[in-house]
Amino acid sequence: MPSIYEVFGYPLTDSSIEATENRKACRCPFMDAPCDGGGNRHLSNIDLTSDDELAAFFNGQRHVPSGVCSIQIKADEAPWVVCPRRILCLGRKDSGERFGQGFAEELLLSKCGYPKGTKVGVWSELKMIYSPPRVPGKRFDYTFDYVLMPVGSVTTQAASEGTGISWEKLGAVLQHAGYTVIRGKSEDLIEGFPSGLPTIIEIMTSSTSGGNKSKDSTIPKAFINAVQGLPHTAPGINYRQVWARMVSQLIVKSEVGLNWGGLTFWVLQDNLIKYISSSTALDINAFLSDSVGEVNIIGLSYGEEYKRTKGLIELDTGSLYAGDIGPQPTRSRKPYFQDMVKAPVKPPLRELMRLLSKRTPTRVITV
Repeated sequence: MPSIYEVFGYPLTDSSIEATENRKACRCPFMDAPCDGGGNRHLSNIDLTSDDELAAFFNGQRHVPSGVCSIQIKADEAPWVVCPRRILCLGRKDSGERFGQGFAEELLLSKCGYPKGTKVGVWSELKMIYSPPRVPGKRFDYTFDYVLMPVGSVTTQAASEGTGISWEKLGAVLQHAGYTVIRGKSEDLIEGFPSGLPTIIEIMTSSTSGGNKSKDSTIPKAFINAVQGLPHTAPGINYRQVWARMVSQLIVKSEVGLNWGGLTFWVLQDNLIKYISSSTALDINAFLSDSVGEVNIIGLSYGEEYKRTKGLIELDTGSLYAGDIGPQPTRSRKPYFQDMVKAPVKPPLRELMRLLSKRTPTRVITV
């Protein structure tokens, strides 16, 4: 049966003072901040206003997140990461201040192609809505997990030209955003302003099935039982939903990154990559690469570290999978990432006939 593997960063089997205190504080070590539920999982927050005993365990907190990082389907297999913060958090602190993600961040930045010493700004949860004026009915409406872009001193004229906003209006926008404008003798400079090529970063993790309330296998109930040391059953992994979410954005966001002269990286766990490869026409191993392409996926793995019972486990094994989105007139046939939307295999008609033979039709219509 599925079971919770990590809670607030530490294996559930870790009963050390460090792990216990971290759980009591509902703290995410990967963010070095209170757990925020990992994106949309705030819906799994738990109300303890009527449970004094459990609230006391959580240092008096009356509302706590279900701090489940990963779920293990089988005891002899690596767990599935279900929280994006567990994979990579590029938020407000450097990897040296956070814990357990130095390898992932270093691998990602090494593939971005920025020269050593470049100062790169990080923007998180950046939502963009754009409707082109001359293309009625078309609309770009997506949120980027992270956008990276070099930052430095930029003239007010360059900033105005880059944004397409007159300085009279842009100046107020920058002041409200917190940028610093330095008055110069010949021209003014904006400190820490983005300039150069952008990099889009998308973190994709597995999602869970809804669980079964009667069997106490929902995320909140499994979490409560687990932290109390009681037997628990976690929900399973919703494999198909994960694939559907990713495939709907993979090509679009990769195309946008290329259109801006930059790159897009998808950061995933190896379990999820293998599932997508097995359930579509995509052969992920054909894209293993040392250099970037039109589509770029970084796969991170527990390796054998998941067998540990104590301490933070870093996903310290990773690979880059890169290649073209689709065929071009001058290119010969080879694997493309568009294969992700194609069937992995095509069952013969007899397989359908076998299914139909096991059930009579629910209705017969005369046309």
